[in-house]
Amino acid sequence: TATSCRAERGEVIHGPTGRRLGYGALVDQAATLPVPPNPPLKDPKDWRLIGTPAKRLDSPDKVNGAARFGIDERLPGMQVATLAACPVFGGQLASVDDTKARAVPGVRQVVRLEDAVAVVADHMWAAKQGLAALDIKWDEGPNAKLGTADIVQQLAAASQRPGVVARNDGDAVRAMAGAARKVEAIYELPFLAHATMEPVNCTVHVRRDSCDIWVGTQVPTFTRTAAAQLTGLPRERVQVHNHLLGGGFGRRLEVDFVRRAVRIAMQVPGPVKVVWTREEDIQHDMYRPYYYDRIAAGLDERGRPVAWTHRVTGSSIMARVTSELFPKTLRVMRAVGLHQLIATVKGLDVDAVEGAAEPPYTLPNIRVEYVRQEPPGVPTAFWRGVGPTHSIFVVESFIDELAAAMQQDPFEYRRALLDQAPRAKAVLELAALQAGWGRPLPPGSGRGISLLHAFGSYVAQVAEVSVSKQGEVRVARVVCAVDCGVVVNPDTVKAQIESGIIFGISGVLWGEITFKNGRVEQHNFNDYRVLRIHEAPVIEVHLVRSTETPGGIGEPGTSAVMPAVANAIFAATGKRIRKLPVKDQLRP
Repeated sequence: TATSCRAERGEVIHGPTGRRLGYGALVDQAATLPVPPNPPLKDPKDWRLIGTPAKRLDSPDKVNGAARFGIDERLPGMQVATLAACPVFGGQLASVDDTKARAVPGVRQVVRLEDAVAVVADHMWAAKQGLAALDIKWDEGPNAKLGTADIVQQLAAASQRPGVVARNDGDAVRAMAGAARKVEAIYELPFLAHATMEPVNCTVHVRRDSCDIWVGTQVPTFTRTAAAQLTGLPRERVQVHNHLLGGGFGRRLEVDFVRRAVRIAMQVPGPVKVVWTREEDIQHDMYRPYYYDRIAAGLDERGRPVAWTHRVTGSSIMARVTSELFPKTLRVMRAVGLHQLIATVKGLDVDAVEGAAEPPYTLPNIRVEYVRQEPPGVPTAFWRGVGPTHSIFVVESFIDELAAAMQQDPFEYRRALLDQAPRAKAVLELAALQAGWGRPLPPGSGRGISLLHAFGSYVAQVAEVSVSKQGEVRVARVVCAVDCGVVVNPDTVKAQIESGIIFGISGVLWGEITFKNGRVEQHNFNDYRVLRIHEAPVIEVHLVRSTETPGGIGEPGTSAVMPAVANAIFAATGKRIRKLPVKDQLRP
């Protein structure tokens, strides 16, 4: 019987006799048995592997260079291509004179696409030299004069109109009118690039009856579908050889670079590796949307929020992703009335309001709305942390504003609003305890705190920063408390939190994509700055032991650190950061 057996190291062991059978020996018989409706689970006290740190098996290869990323692909007879796309989104290739490019040693071919031109060569250097020698003329299209200020103006105007309701508990309008005090603010968060260490690249070999793709992608199935659509081949004739990612962060959820590589390969004999330069990658990324948020709270005599309104205005990633990547699924689910599970619901983008629509605090009257406003021509996509990268920043910065308005401690103010959220309260208290909340810091330094409930996990962070007289911010220490339910491998959880914190600090301090005359102004790491090793803070991660359902852990570190840093800057300087990035805002 099941009670007399145990599973161990791939075998089922009969306790009384010690007889052992491997799983493989039992498969055929097990397949004929009915699935038990409520199989008993192992008691957590008997866990041997769950919760035990385990080293990653791929770490040595990543250190010694043996790991294979997409850009490492080498094939017999392979050529290398690089490209230039129209610098203005929505523009087209008007003409190109390739006379000088063809004279570059090693250049084999110039491929023209509707909105780009590629140079195919024996190696990357020749391809780059050939590309630089092209005389390209662009039809820049309707967005040739577009600037960031134009986009912000459109968002600000759109934010004035009522949005689709994401949450409406109580009567926020009436409660606001009767509040003892009202606090309101506008927050702006910029476009953000993914800035992966490995620029996007894709190697493709298109034959008459098959297609092979070597790439590092987060979506091999979508990659296969895109190639099949372009080549006209059946999906089963497209083979995707997936490699490790030199950074994904949502960028490699997209297949735009795969489509371009396939279109180029269809005009090239043999395999061709298409590599984007870093500049091309940053200037033709698919960006985290620009968000323009209006938020207000009505407070009672004690400073507790009795009314809360939050209107999110920005692009809808879900609307595009659903229609582009799940068209068949969407059609089927729409036919049965279930399309709202994966799409926008009557105009509501559930990702755009995640973190805003379900804050953990006790808010008796809350109304959250979403206004969709697409930036003209600018492609938007998921960025590590997705919707909460903006919504948690706004909510947690604003909670800090309320505490400051009432001259109350930010930690104590939050804790008083968490009586109905014990898991959130526990991580908040743990982070504050481990960070030494309330302990004095030197002049020019400050601590900030934040709380996140998203992806099924609870995360609290305390950031310690120092601000120089020149306005330079240094994040010295981040203390993080995490309750993500059952933790299988603590090392993996800590690694994800640590890397998310590094990613988020880059975003809050410097991350920004801007437009002038339709063009992205940033080019490379010199003007799209990311945190470097010598700038990294001390990071402490404390895990809550839990038997709750496992939650997500890849995203929360990024979303939670951004408001913690901004709140710490306020504590150090008295300046509230309502528009990101911080960048030069603190300079005298």
